[in-house]
Amino acid sequence: MTAPKQPQPDPNKPKPPIPPMDTIADSDRMPPRTPRTAPLRPAPIRTRDDMPTGALAMLGIGGGLAVILVLVVGVPRLIDWSHHQDWHWFTQWVATVADPVHAYLSAHTAGLPLTATSAFVIWQGVGIVSLVLSWITGAAGARLTWTAHGACSVFMVWDAAPAASRPVAAALAVLAWTIGSFFALRGLSLRPLIHLHNHHPAR
Repeated sequence: MTAPKQPQPDPNKPKPPIPPMDTIADSDRMPPRTPRTAPLRPAPIRTRDDMPTGALAMLGIGGGLAVILVLVVGVPRLIDWSHHQDWHWFTQWVATVADPVHAYLSAHTAGLPLTATSAFVIWQGVGIVSLVLSWITGAAGARLTWTAHGACSVFMVWDAAPAASRPVAAALAVLAWTIGSFFALRGLSLRPLIHLHNHHPAR
């Protein structure tokens, strides 16, 4: 006996219509998201726990001897070296910046309860305190104060310095501020920090 032949589909017969999108369940339109778990952080490396006690003791003794050697030999040599150096360039640089600032404050504090000397002391104190706080804490307020102090100082030097030496005095003031900014603005980056938070809502 031979198997019955299967009926061939009629090519002229219209195909069944495709159901519209609104009849397809949301779960069938796209595969469900599988929650991704963050990889486990490796345990921090603790060299102190991996080193034997004898090696730690030798490192402590060696470090103590190095500190004593620096205090006994290095510090006196550094002091002796500094006594034989000519520091007039540094004092002249400071005077090039400080004298125009004092002259500007003297000319623009007339009629105020604040004297020029007090204003000069405030100018010095604000600069030192903002520099130290910016270096230690890195707070935005301290850094803004340091930036404003530098801009005001350069402006006062430019305004009060003699006309012939005004560009040099202002340039030295800018250099002094940028050198201080190595410490005050340490770690500051202009690149934006992007924080990505992966939240997977429960279905």
